[in-house]
Amino acid sequence: MKTQPATVFQTSMRFGLIGGGAAVLFSLVGMVEVFGQRTIIGGVVSMGQAFVAIAMLLSAYAAARQLSSVSSSAMLTAGGLTGVTVGALLAALVLLGTSINIRDVFVSASPPLFELLSFGQSPVPGMLLLLVAGMTMGLAAAALLFLSPAMRSTAISVLLAVGVVGLLADLLRIIISQWAYVAPLVEWVFSGKGLSVPGALAIAAVVIGLDVLANRRRNKAHNLAALPATALQKRMRTGALMALLLVLPLLLGTYVSEVLDQVGLYVLMGLGLNVVVGFAGLLDLGYVGFFAIGAYVMGMLTSPELGLASLSWWSALPIAVGVTVLAGMLLGVPVLNMRGDYLAIVTLGFGEIIRLLALSDALRPWTGGSQGIQLIAKPVVGTVVLDDQLKLYYLILAGCLLAGFISSRLRDSRLGRAWMAMREDEDVAQAIGINLVATKLLAFSVGAAFGGLSGAIFAAKLGAIYPNSFGLLISINVLALLIIGGMGSIRGVIVGALVLVGLPELLREFAEFRLLVYGALLVMMMLYRPQGLWPEEARKLEAHGDGDNSNGDQTAAIPA
Repeated sequence: MKTQPATVFQTSMRFGLIGGGAAVLFSLVGMVEVFGQRTIIGGVVSMGQAFVAIAMLLSAYAAARQLSSVSSSAMLTAGGLTGVTVGALLAALVLLGTSINIRDVFVSASPPLFELLSFGQSPVPGMLLLLVAGMTMGLAAAALLFLSPAMRSTAISVLLAVGVVGLLADLLRIIISQWAYVAPLVEWVFSGKGLSVPGALAIAAVVIGLDVLANRRRNKAHNLAALPATALQKRMRTGALMALLLVLPLLLGTYVSEVLDQVGLYVLMGLGLNVVVGFAGLLDLGYVGFFAIGAYVMGMLTSPELGLASLSWWSALPIAVGVTVLAGMLLGVPVLNMRGDYLAIVTLGFGEIIRLLALSDALRPWTGGSQGIQLIAKPVVGTVVLDDQLKLYYLILAGCLLAGFISSRLRDSRLGRAWMAMREDEDVAQAIGINLVATKLLAFSVGAAFGGLSGAIFAAKLGAIYPNSFGLLISINVLALLIIGGMGSIRGVIVGALVLVGLPELLREFAEFRLLVYGALLVMMMLYRPQGLWPEEARKLEAHGDGDNSNGDQTAAIPA
């Protein structure tokens, strides 16, 4: 084809500029330098260099994939050119940064950054190495397309496993050191702040072995027409999962238990917001208000500091949840006729109103004003006071299991079907006899109940609450985990909480880049997997249907 060279060049330049721009951005905001302090494989590659390699791989893979219908040589050429383009942009950054002082504009453009990008060499050899590395990564990314889907999946799984384990090396070293039988393996698997070369090879071998076994099982099940799992098999899986959840904090230690507590609280809130947004399609940006009400009611009823009441935590819990349910109904009444953006703005105002009321001097005798409420009672079970991370884990786990059970039963009930009908089209739902007033109020009430329960546990966990703990960012985080996990999916809520709450907590030293990662994840999700990581079946079918239409359009699975 006469137009093939031009097509290859244009595609390579487009994706190369995108990938190179992203790599330069990560470098100038400080991510490459900060992550460069962590090694993935000791003495081989750092996390900062891995970021650059990921930009090269992804952009080259996308360029080669777009030309997969042209020819094999076009795919390899596009991959190599794209990688070289990314390397050239980074080389230009090194040249610019080592020739003139640009730190007055870009504070993170420091000598350690350019040393990292240059692989510890002087600028000219380092720039040549960047070009070579770009071409190598680009050809490797294009070569992935020549593998079978199973082998490609295995290769990507190996890279992800080695990267994640290397990034969490410090934490995993502490956890494994507590296990007497495997503690001697620590020095063999880990090296410095990352993996050793033998450790990385061992992890790769384990991932490959697991993928081979999984493929064999899938092929066997396919050949046998894959009968559905029996009730006994389902019970055994549930029992094994419950046993793992019960012993998890004992195996992982105090710090990881604290992270699991944070994830559990967000799972509780996510399940509540999932009822409102995922099931009923009512976009709520003020969900933190219910979380705050549950926490403040618990504090007012149990703290001796205010002198309002001296109830135990268990006695105050139903009152806190009941008040939150009432607040959900009160919020639902004025927004019954609102939809879409107008509903989002009103609920956003509700969350801010609750925070400002808690902060005001007028309600200081009840809410403590800016000083908050201290000395909040702890839950007591028999003679055991739930006053640390390990003990509170089981309370949070019980709350999540209860909320998940209620959500699943409601989803499959007549009310749940009414919510979903209303989510798809309110006018049609009303035409077929659904009472929109009662259905909306029930959605707000159930969602508020889960938020109030989470707030009550949060108050007991900290023992003190302050108005600034209930900002808008909490509502945004909960909504973001729903989008990442999958709207309307209970399991998606758990996956989203682990990705958006658990992983940043484990990487607390890089917390300054959390919002940047949030934004990048949301953009990627909306472009490539709008239905979420673990969507409900209905949305999965809708996404596949949209992907198969003649125009190739994909519609994001977000309720209007």
